[in-house]
Amino acid sequence: MYLIRTMTIDDYDQVAALWSEIKGFAIRSIDDSREGVERFLMRNPNTSVVAEMDGRIVGSILCGHDGRQGCLYHVCVAEAYRKLGIGRKLVAWTIEALKQEHINKVYLIAFTKNEVGNAFWKRIGWNCRDDRNYYDLILNEENLTVFND
Repeated sequence: MYLIRTMTIDDYDQVAALWSEIKGFAIRSIDDSREGVERFLMRNPNTSVVAEMDGRIVGSILCGHDGRQGCLYHVCVAEAYRKLGIGRKLVAWTIEALKQEHINKVYLIAFTKNEVGNAFWKRIGWNCRDDRNYYDLILNEENLTVFND
């Protein structure tokens, strides 16, 4: 059986190792460093989550909010542990955490090439929006994004 619990910075090494094994995952050099994740968790201490099985972290979600809406980042389950309901439980846990903080809407961004992830979100009832454009502006060119092969 697996245990779902709040993520702490002490989980970083296992979570980062999990991220590195997920095909198609994008990791940012600064934001996803130990220091970057620690900053994120300090700002959002109650909304990120991990799934543990046999003493190993097998799933995780970074989840935060800006006071208006929540956002899910780095949603993943180790390939060997998929189709066990872990992803659904992680998402449900984060949604409840957001509700406890009076957040009424949550979103996420899934890369279009992430077929496994996009299929998961559709399967659990999330809507893919086509009525808006997504824009970003890089503020720090040293924060490189690297995709796992």
